[in-house]
Amino acid sequence: MDEKNNKTNKTLTGIVIVLGVVIIILLAIVIAGIAGKKKKTTEATTVSNSTEEVNEATKTDATKTDETTENSDTKEGNTEAASQSDCYVEIKNDNSWENSGKFCGGLSISIVNKSSNELKDWKIELSVPDGFVIDGSWNGNFDVKDGKLTITPVEYNGTIGAKQTLKDIGCNVTVGTKEELAALTKGAVLYIGGSVYEGSPVQEEATTEQKAEETTVEPAKKPETETGSPFENHGKLSVKGTDIVDKNGEKYQLKGLSTHGLAWFPEYVNKEAFTYFRDDWGANLIRLAMYTDENGGYCNGGDKNGLKSLIDTGVNAATELGMYVIIDWHILHDLTPVKYQDEAKLFFDEMSKKYKDYDNIIYEICNEPNGGTSWSEVKGYAEEIIPIIRANAPDAIIIVGTPNWSQDVDIAANDPITGYDNIMYAIHFYAATHTDGIRSKVTTAHDKGLPIFVSEFSICDASGNGAIDYGQADKWFELIGNYNLSYAGWNISNKNETSSILKPSCSKKNGWSDDDLSETGIWLKKTIGSN
Repeated sequence: MDEKNNKTNKTLTGIVIVLGVVIIILLAIVIAGIAGKKKKTTEATTVSNSTEEVNEATKTDATKTDETTENSDTKEGNTEAASQSDCYVEIKNDNSWENSGKFCGGLSISIVNKSSNELKDWKIELSVPDGFVIDGSWNGNFDVKDGKLTITPVEYNGTIGAKQTLKDIGCNVTVGTKEELAALTKGAVLYIGGSVYEGSPVQEEATTEQKAEETTVEPAKKPETETGSPFENHGKLSVKGTDIVDKNGEKYQLKGLSTHGLAWFPEYVNKEAFTYFRDDWGANLIRLAMYTDENGGYCNGGDKNGLKSLIDTGVNAATELGMYVIIDWHILHDLTPVKYQDEAKLFFDEMSKKYKDYDNIIYEICNEPNGGTSWSEVKGYAEEIIPIIRANAPDAIIIVGTPNWSQDVDIAANDPITGYDNIMYAIHFYAATHTDGIRSKVTTAHDKGLPIFVSEFSICDASGNGAIDYGQADKWFELIGNYNLSYAGWNISNKNETSSILKPSCSKKNGWSDDDLSETGIWLKKTIGSN
C-alpha cells in the first residue's frame, strides 16, 4: 500500500508539474500576444501620425507653392502656373509701302500676359524670308540668322507684369513681296524662361442676355433737319453705277471729315464742331470712327455704352444739321473683320434698328482689313453683316473695306458682292506713301464698274505722320474730281501728328479759326471748299 501510494503521489506530482509548465507556457503566449497587439497598435498609431504629418507637410508645401505662384518673384523670375494660353505674342503690320520694287512695312509687337504671374526672360522667334532686311528697330534686340528673327529684351523691358501687356516693340522691314510682309504677322513663337508659350487670345461670345438685349432695340426719334441744309436739298442717297446720286437722281458728292477714335477724342463729337465744318468748310459729311480691337476699343475693354452714346450724339448732331454721317466699324489691329464678327452682327443689328427712320446714315462695316486678310474672307464677312443691316435699313448705303488697308479695290472689282443694291467699296490713301500704284487700282476698279468711296485719307505718309506731299495730294484730287468720288479726310483731333487738322496746342472743342488749324487742316479746308 505504501509503495503504491508513493507511486500514485509521484504520478500526481508529475502531472501537476506538467500542467504547471503548460499553464506557464500558455500564459507566456497570451502575454506575448497582448504585448504584440500593443506594439502593433503603437506602430499603427505612429504610422498614422507620421502620415498625417506628411499630409500636413504636403499641404504646407502646396500652400507654399500656391503662395509662390501668386508671388511671381521666384528665383527664375517665372512660375510654372502661368498657362500656355495666357501668354502670347501679337505682331501687327501698322502700315506698308512699296520701294524700288520691294515691300516695306512697320511691325508692331506686343507680348500679352493674362496670368497672375510676373514673367521674365522672354524671347520671340519668327521665321523670315530670304532677303528680309530690318531698316530700323526699337525697344528690343533684333537679330537675324539662318532665316530666323530673334527678339530679346533691352535692359528696361525684360519683365512683363502680371496681367499686363508689354507694348511698343517694333521694327521697319523690307521684304520681296506683299505676301511675305503679311506672313510676318503670323507664326511667332514666344519663349518665357525657356518654355514655349504659343497661346492666342480667345474671343468671348456674346451672352444670351446680350443677344436678347440687342433684339429689343427701339427706333430712335429722328430730330428735325434744318431748312436749306445738305440733306434738305438732296435727301436720301443711293448708288447708281459708280456714282452716288441724290433724291432727284442727280450725281452727288459727299465730302467731309472723319473723327479720330471716339474712345480717345470724344470731345470733338458735338454739334458746334459739326456746324463749323458745314458752314466754314462746306462739308456735308462726318465719319464717326469707332475702333474695335485697340485697348479701350469697342471689343477690347472699351465702354460699349459710352461709345454708343457718342455715336448717338454724333448721329443726331449731324442729322439736325442736315449732314450725312458714316458709322464706322474701325477694324485695324484686329487685322480681319472675322475676329469680331459676332460682335459686329450685334452692333449693326442695334444701329440699324435704332436709326431705321434716319435716311442720312451710311454704314462702313470694316475699316481696313490687313495682315494678309483675303478678299474672299472680307466678302464672306460682308455677306453676313449686310443682310442684318438690310433687315432694318433696306436702302442705306453700305461701305465694304478692301484688303491691304482698303487699297485692293481692283481685287474686289473682280469678284464684287452681288444680290444687294447701294453697296460701295472703300479706298484709303495717304498721299506721301500711296501714289500711282494705288491710283491705278482705283482706275482699274472704276473702269470695271465698282462704286468706290474714299472713306479715309490724308496728305502725309501712311503712318499718319511725316511730311506732307502736296503734289501727290493734288494728283489724288484730280482723280477724285474726275470720278466724282466721295471722301472723308483724316482726322478731327489735336493729336501731335501731321494728319490731325488741329494744332497740338489748340484746346478748343469747336469754334476754331484758321490760326488753330494745322497745315493739313488748312489744306483740307481749302480743298473741301473748292470741290
